[in-house]
Amino acid sequence: MISLADFQKVELRIGKVQSAKPVEGASKLLQLEVDLGAEQRRLVAGIAESYKPEELIGKSIVVVANLEPKKLRGIESQGMLLAAGAEKPVLLTVDEDVPPGTPVR
Repeated sequence: MISLADFQKVELRIGKVQSAKPVEGASKLLQLEVDLGAEQRRLVAGIAESYKPEELIGKSIVVVANLEPKKLRGIESQGMLLAAGAEKPVLLTVDEDVPPGTPVR
């Protein structure tokens, strides 16, 4: 269990996928360029077995925006997208048109 104060430290924002491509030498990883409203971010995510890069363009996804950057296969990932399931990840997306950068509450 974590406290409400700890959970409130997590900054979830809507991001719109601008581009996506496979990460060379990694069958499960895709590199995404995501619009977070005031800025663009690069995310590396283990969703390549569930999604083709071209399927992701234009999708509005939920991003953990205040996560420390981490290098994956030599590429700096500047956040984390949210997905459900471990076997075949399913992206958490938004049905309505929500502007990039909108906080998730």
